Amino acid sequence: MTGFINYEQLPDWVPGRVLLASDGLGWKNVACRAYHYEGQDVIVPGMKDFMLVGYRSGSTPMQRRFDGRWTQETLGPGAASLLTRAQQVSWNWKEPIDVTHVYLSGALVAEVASEVLDCTVSEVSLADVLRTDDPVMTQAMQMIAGEAQAQGLGGALYVDSVARGLVVHLLRRYAEVRTPLARPEGALSLAQERRIVEYINAHLGTGMDLKVMADVVGLTPCLFARQFRRSFGKPPYAFVTAQRLDRARRLLATTTEPIKTIALDCGFSDQAHLTRMFRATYGETPAVFRRRAL
Repeated sequence: MTGFINYEQLPDWVPGRVLLASDGLGWKNVACRAYHYEGQDVIVPGMKDFMLVGYRSGSTPMQRRFDGRWTQETLGPGAASLLTRAQQVSWNWKEPIDVTHVYLSGALVAEVASEVLDCTVSEVSLADVLRTDDPVMTQAMQMIAGEAQAQGLGGALYVDSVARGLVVHLLRRYAEVRTPLARPEGALSLAQERRIVEYINAHLGTGMDLKVMADVVGLTPCLFARQFRRSFGKPPYAFVTAQRLDRARRLLATTTEPIKTIALDCGFSDQAHLTRMFRATYGETPAVFRRRAL
């Protein structure tokens, strides 16, 4: 993000009197500031965050140039503007106004988009909108600004909840989302993949049969085995064995635990079992590998 500014730097480009700020409240991925602005003619560099502007008081004709094109609207209470991240914008207005800014990090927007679409989202762009009369957006911004003022119990959690709902609304109405290529038909969903991999890695030292793993993602054993293979390119048993061997290899290289202990911790029945599987996969015994690694 080199060359992009954060919201704390915005007054260097758009001078104004701060009326309210969430600075220091411990919020993550969301920030809020309110400003009083006199009329200005300014150029704002690309910002790291998405920015939403709500108009609190005052009314003014506003011109904005984005992507080489000028637009003009009269803005006042009840209206809102959207600005996508990482884009330079010119603003011009004549009359004094009070505004609320809500800043949403790219990480938060991408995370929510990934959850909504059940896939890894590579990029989200908000439409550049000089004026929208959107009561859902303005209400959410008022709630976030109200929390910055009240600083109530559980404020960070409350703001995160409101912000996530706001992001879902923005994705529905104003966003362009880039997603990866379609997944193989009949594969596990990304959420199921994450769940089963987390489960497997947390239980490598215990016995895992097909039914137990299938229950984790709510499928029958037969369907789970078929969809798992389409997702990972190998059956569940082979995947679990590969994960066990990988963990054993890391432990052999980074600890002095006895090989017998490592074998049991990684889910092998005994040291001989680990040795057979390790040699078949890596072409050497655990003892030889450890001597080289350490």
